[in-house]
Amino acid sequence: MLRDQNLVPLSHQHQHALALCVRIDRASPIPASDLKVWQEEIGQHFRNEIAVHFTAEESVVFPVGQRFRELLPLIDDLLADHTYLRESFALAEAKQMTAKDLSAFAQRLSTHIRKEERNLFERLQALLDKEELAELGQRLEDALKNTADSCVLSQQATKLKPRK
Repeated sequence: MLRDQNLVPLSHQHQHALALCVRIDRASPIPASDLKVWQEEIGQHFRNEIAVHFTAEESVVFPVGQRFRELLPLIDDLLADHTYLRESFALAEAKQMTAKDLSAFAQRLSTHIRKEERNLFERLQALLDKEELAELGQRLEDALKNTADSCVLSQQATKLKPRK
């Protein structure tokens, strides 16, 4: 299903995070000498975009989804993911992640994003009418206005590697 324009800003941010996950996956196993630079980049992603993104989902999107009984287990699962991912971002900020932690983080973040895109967003588009989606979009625009407009520039160690 084509993504409704009112959810596109979140989907664009999901693309940025998925790109990070792909780069981590292709660089794995990450040498100990590169862990610091990876964690710096992960922290920058969180500060620039993901922290505001999570808050927008939790304050705008999830409450709308919670109106539908069928979505309650999914939203509970997504909230648990947010808790785990926030803890992972905090580990990265503190430079306490191992190579194994980085790989697990990328896998969990990727899986989480795909759940939101394929399950939550698809169901919301089917359950909400055009006006409700427009209202959701306006509320998301307000919630996302504090997202940094800067992109994260990869260091040599974090650039996209060819498939193995």
